[in-house]
Amino acid sequence: MTLETYLHQRVSPKTVKLYLRDIRIYLNGISEKKAITASWPDIMAYVGYLRTRYHNARTITRILYAIKAYYYWLIEMGTRDDHPCRDIKLLDAKNKPIQLQDLFKGEELEKLMEREERYTMATLRNQVVISLLIYQGVTVHEIVRLKATDIDLGTGSIKIRPTQKLNGRTLSLQPMQIMLFYNYLAQVRPKLVKDSMTDAFIVNLRGHATKGDDVQYLVKSMQNKFPGRKLCPQTIRMSTICNMLKAGHDLRIVQAFAGHKKISSTEHYQPSASEALKTAVNKYHPLG
Repeated sequence: MTLETYLHQRVSPKTVKLYLRDIRIYLNGISEKKAITASWPDIMAYVGYLRTRYHNARTITRILYAIKAYYYWLIEMGTRDDHPCRDIKLLDAKNKPIQLQDLFKGEELEKLMEREERYTMATLRNQVVISLLIYQGVTVHEIVRLKATDIDLGTGSIKIRPTQKLNGRTLSLQPMQIMLFYNYLAQVRPKLVKDSMTDAFIVNLRGHATKGDDVQYLVKSMQNKFPGRKLCPQTIRMSTICNMLKAGHDLRIVQAFAGHKKISSTEHYQPSASEALKTAVNKYHPLG
């Protein structure tokens, strides 16, 4: 598997171009031979060089992500069995605060299940995808990596494979999803796959494994349901996580559900003290 093919399976085409350029510059800078055996100090030295060249922390962070992807590819290919920079994090690359007020309530997200297509097969397939986003809160990357064997209708569960950023987990399906998934697996997917022999759970109308851009486009096509608000797979996932915390679920349970490797990632979704105060004021001292 080439590096480019590996990246296309994990990030958007636009990001693939950026990563390939950043990796090429990295390999030219320290030599490909040294890069293959590079250690943590070697990469930190390169990061130090990047700091002298770029003043934007986001640019440096993006380049570091590209380099990390390169070493994950080497591990995938069996060239290395360790990752020299997996745990490197730049403290000056601040995370954007999550604007909880811009997220969607559960009943709003369920409106996305009402979309109908010209073809019944597309309707069922798209409902499966949307249900995974709003009920399991999975990422686009996780949907693309799902295999048909990851679905266990007997136990009503789905296996989510680990990624670079998220832990693997087994999540329960909603009762309505069990019948939806059964109809998709028994009636729709076999007709779509035909002779392609793919083991991907979600396939496109040409019978091939769906790509991240397909999922992004599907969600974007429903933007008209929420004019003036940002609707994308990321905001759906964020909304699902936030809604679980608002419903009173334990922080550790939500962390496991979301696949967050650190509890601090889940804590970002908790309402701030000011938001809680505003809710209390509106409840006990409504205006009008």
